[in-house]
Amino acid sequence: MRDLTSLQKQINSVCELKYNEPMSNHTSFRIGGEAEVMAFPKNTDELADILKRASALGVKPRILGAGTNVLAPDAPLEGIVICLKDCLDGMQLLADDRICVMAGVTMTRAALFAAKHGLSGLEFAHGIPGTVGGGVYMNAGAYGGEICQVFEIAVVMQPDGSLRNVSRSDMQFSYRHSILEQTGDIVVCTVFQLKKTSAEEIKAKMKELMAKRSASQPLDLPSAGSAFKRPVGGYAAALIDEAGLKGYQVGGAAISTKHAGFAVNLGGATSEDVKTLLKNVSDIVYERSGIRLEPEVRIW
Repeated sequence: MRDLTSLQKQINSVCELKYNEPMSNHTSFRIGGEAEVMAFPKNTDELADILKRASALGVKPRILGAGTNVLAPDAPLEGIVICLKDCLDGMQLLADDRICVMAGVTMTRAALFAAKHGLSGLEFAHGIPGTVGGGVYMNAGAYGGEICQVFEIAVVMQPDGSLRNVSRSDMQFSYRHSILEQTGDIVVCTVFQLKKTSAEEIKAKMKELMAKRSASQPLDLPSAGSAFKRPVGGYAAALIDEAGLKGYQVGGAAISTKHAGFAVNLGGATSEDVKTLLKNVSDIVYERSGIRLEPEVRIW
């Protein structure tokens, strides 16, 4: 990290900063050491200012949304983390079937906003705790729905602070992936193309999906959602269950006894506990089935 003291002085007046901020306060796993500096820009101007100043000093910030798909390290995290949850906020109805959502809005809030206006397509997102920015970045999905199915266009901020529009074809969406993983661009806002449907029908679907989540997922324990990507030729949870790994534990981390696709923090789990758990499970499943499971959680 180069000249962080100089960067701190420059951005102190730009936006809210916290020093030696525990990452465990900002991740759904409730795991992670202290971030040297955490910034909370309130708008695109503040975000652009931070990125420009950081770039000029050769500093590459880490971008955090709601932290619902991140495993942060136990050791202190050097550098600057930019947190966008609840910072880039706001939603707008653009036309009869389109909404614009800022990146810091949670997927659940976006789904509820769409439902309020009788717009269908985001029901799958109701119950996903991550932000729209993070959801677009990784093409989040659940219950047969994915961001790419309703994505029309987004405004992204490049590492130099400039803005550009990206279309669906630009995004190169695939399973839990978009081109943003390569470009490093940050989602500022997204336009979703939805379908006019009765609000009652939409809410009924959302209620049905939430009931499924509550019945099958360990929502009472800290986790980062699905621990592994869906492999070709099978389902991660089924493969883990068939290997007899429900409840398998390393330190304070374990495979959920309720849903084999989830790794959970039973209390006091460390990042190393989770990483070892994921590696061991992947190895055991591979030995048994010949299918290699890859983590879906982003390991910092």
